[in-house]
Amino acid sequence: MIAGRLIDISMPISARVITDPPPMRPRISYRAHTDGAHDIAAIFPGLLPKQLPDAEGWAVEDVTLTTHSGSHMDAPWHYHSTTDHAEASGPRPSPTIDQAPLDLFMRPGVKLDFRHLPDGQVVSAADVEAELSRIGHALAPLDIVLVNTSAAAAYGDPDFHNRGCGMGREATLYLTERGVQVVGTDAWSWDAPFSFTAARFARDGDPAVIWEGHKAGRERAYYQMEKLQNLEALPPTGFTVICFPVKIEAASAGWVRAVAVLPQ
Repeated sequence: MIAGRLIDISMPISARVITDPPPMRPRISYRAHTDGAHDIAAIFPGLLPKQLPDAEGWAVEDVTLTTHSGSHMDAPWHYHSTTDHAEASGPRPSPTIDQAPLDLFMRPGVKLDFRHLPDGQVVSAADVEAELSRIGHALAPLDIVLVNTSAAAAYGDPDFHNRGCGMGREATLYLTERGVQVVGTDAWSWDAPFSFTAARFARDGDPAVIWEGHKAGRERAYYQMEKLQNLEALPPTGFTVICFPVKIEAASAGWVRAVAVLPQ
């Protein structure tokens, strides 16, 4: 039994609440108990649906979604085919989500509060260092770092995927260089929203700004959660994060039911 107060920091997979651009939105078809009665009757010859209690069978949902729908954990394979280019051992194939070491996903949590930063701002290493100083925390290897952004307040807004700040390459490497291997954000992406990145690329023509936080995983492997919730309910430190991803063969991500455990 887990001793402590549980806070659900996961977003539901919903076809009703908009959290993705149109091509990526989940589709859920709900089949009622009366439909299930006919399914059961088809399995047992001679059985009539009305012979079941209250003429009801099972309820079932048909779901169409991507591995990046709802709260999910990205694997290094999502960012690039190879990783650890910055390591002395040289590059290796990027792990997929089914290859993720489970011991990474139940560790002490740290929350960085960047809700005051404007939409589209790219968080720097200096920003991370300043926030860690403010909360009085020195990162330890395998800390799980969660980023609270202004996107949290836009949940359900059709513009959700354009909200919140994003973690840049140097901010991401600041964390991974100190042994952090799992991170998370309540925004649609670990990076700044694409609409802001597109404007920067149009202005400067520099491709290095595109998906720079994710691409930091090419240099040093890490796992990241996106579309979390309720991070504002967490203290800066003093809690444990439990976030085991669903094991999907050879996949770039897996859905996650992330939970924070606070002391009683």
